[in-house]
Amino acid sequence: MTHHRHFPVSTNLAPEEDWTKSSYSSQDNQNCVETAKLRGLIGVRDSKDKKGPALAFTPAAWKGFIDLVNSCETDFA
Repeated sequence: MTHHRHFPVSTNLAPEEDWTKSSYSSQDNQNCVETAKLRGLIGVRDSKDKKGPALAFTPAAWKGFIDLVNSCETDFA
């Protein structure tokens, strides 16, 4: 397996308007994540810490994560 060191990354790699808040985020802004395309990667950050670090995933890794979550095969509680 190849290991890539893409994270954490700076949230400055995408303009503020490119970050999209998850539709599943709470309305009171307590549990929110945002995503953005970061030069060939997918960035994920805490919307309460917009200047803080973001995690970066390859598109394939991000798709695999989303597919796993959507499959409901994992208990995230």
